[in-house]
This record gives sequence, C-alpha cells and structure tokens, in this order.
Amino acid sequence: MKATIWHNPKCGTSRKTLAILEETPGVELDVVQYLKDPPSREKLAQLFKDAGMTPAEGLRLRGTDAEERGLPDADANSVLDAMVADPILINRPFVETEKGVALCRPQDTVFKLL
Repeated sequence: MKATIWHNPKCGTSRKTLAILEETPGVELDVVQYLKDPPSREKLAQLFKDAGMTPAEGLRLRGTDAEERGLPDADANSVLDAMVADPILINRPFVETEKGVALCRPQDTVFKLL
C-alpha cells in the first residue's frame, strides 16, 4: 500500500504518525515535508475534501497568528490562500492512502487508513 504523509519533523504527533507508517509492513511511504515543499492550493483543497473537512477545520491555531488574522471564521478560499502563503497554518499530519485521507490527530487515527 502506498501512503503519503504531509509531515513536519518538529511536530511530535507527526513524528509518531510517521513511525507508525514506517513500522507497518507493506507500506510504500512518501514523506513530504510540507514546510519545505508546500502543497499547491489545488492539492490542499483536495486533501480537505477527501478528508471530509473544511479548510478552517484543518487550520493550525497553536503557535500561529491564525486567530489574530480572523482565519477560523474566514471563508474556505481565504483560509486556503493563507495556508498557501504560510504553510505553518496547515495542521498536521495529513496522511493519504488508497483508503482515504485523514488529519491524523491523534496519531492512532492513521490506523483507519491502513
């Protein structure tokens, strides 16, 4: 099974999710450090759609200025534009497999994709 993790190595939950994926037999893993290689606006929109969530639900609040910028109450297009401009606003980790996409917080959420 192929899996892609949108990963931030500074995030404990992201590191734990990555470890689960690395330890799962049969997983062909693609690790994307999204702060270095940010997803396109279209890819972000697709991740949220496939995960069944809105961009605002995938907005990272802790350690960002998202609340000061009014992003939790902003429309989806504004949130996506802000995430593309500043990828630290993307909550993590997102994982994609053939079974779907999920924001894996907590990290055990990844098991439903394996």
